[in-house]
Amino acid sequence: MAGYEDTNDAERLAEDPTFRMLASRERRETSVALTSTLHWFETEVLAEERNYQGLARLNTALIQRAMTRSTTERVTLDIDSSESPVHGAQEQSAYNGHFESVCYHPLFVFNPEGDCLAAKLRPGNVHSADGWDDVLLPTIDRYRAHGQTVVVRADAAFALPALYEALEHRGVRYAIRLLANDVLERRIEDLLTRPRGRPSYAPLVRYRSFEYQAASWDRPRRVIAKVEHHLGELFPRVGFIVTTLTGTNRAVVRFYNQRGTAEQWIKEGKTATHWTRLSCHGFRANEVRLLLGVIGYNLGNLLRRLVLPACIQSWSLTSLPQRLFKTGGRLIRHARYFTLQLAESYLTRPLFRQIVARIERLAWHPT
Repeated sequence: MAGYEDTNDAERLAEDPTFRMLASRERRETSVALTSTLHWFETEVLAEERNYQGLARLNTALIQRAMTRSTTERVTLDIDSSESPVHGAQEQSAYNGHFESVCYHPLFVFNPEGDCLAAKLRPGNVHSADGWDDVLLPTIDRYRAHGQTVVVRADAAFALPALYEALEHRGVRYAIRLLANDVLERRIEDLLTRPRGRPSYAPLVRYRSFEYQAASWDRPRRVIAKVEHHLGELFPRVGFIVTTLTGTNRAVVRFYNQRGTAEQWIKEGKTATHWTRLSCHGFRANEVRLLLGVIGYNLGNLLRRLVLPACIQSWSLTSLPQRLFKTGGRLIRHARYFTLQLAESYLTRPLFRQIVARIERLAWHPT
């Protein structure tokens, strides 16, 4: 989160006086871990199955700890995949025709606050929805165990009968994009023609809801169609959503369109913690790197949500390291204590006091 995502940074940071101060007393007089030590820790120690599962539990516990401060009864989960380009011969990397690159194809689940609840690294040539049940269903079960209602949003890659049935079996509502086909377009054939008369500058938007059952579905489900006619465009823009929500057509479509925030969170994770910078040769080692990046992202997102004053909560996770964590300063060592003098730029004294006070209020005090 501080912007030192590469193990090569350890060679310089090992001599940094502030990092040495944060280490144990025995290490303050020498140096902290070097590049070779961190590389061994990351690719061998954390890559062991027990330790890798421990990292996954750590991420889950981190989010659940923040959940205890929320009184929200309904939670929306967004599931989406992304591209992690590789530039070597990493295990299980492959060419992906959609992204037109050699890559990994990780899968993510987010809540409305932007927390990454689960992540799974996958080979580059798998389908976008491959392994959805491994990340989505355990997340749903955790929220339901706390008595919260869950709603799932996803794009057309996740329009799978098995996913519908699994969500319906758990009483989870959903809004999922549906690819167009001839049968669906025949149901809205009259909406595809622009009304007579001079078209308005504002888009003409019309909705229709109907029951539809594909050949692979076990029963009919509600489908909402949205048709938009834009000035200067010959053909209308058409979209379909399969849903179990009971709201109006416009409300359901507006709710689904908010799914785009998940793509922004993925982009922020890529730029802030570089969680898709997977340069290790082994697949498990890259799984560890992805999970470490997710934990760093969640720490930054929780810091932004729970600690930062309202005046700077709009800062991106890319701005935080530059404006807060990398503030210039001087470390003065005394016989019994250290004094850290920070330069005032973005991090002023009143702002620093507010942040420290909020962190103190978040502290867990065992009884």
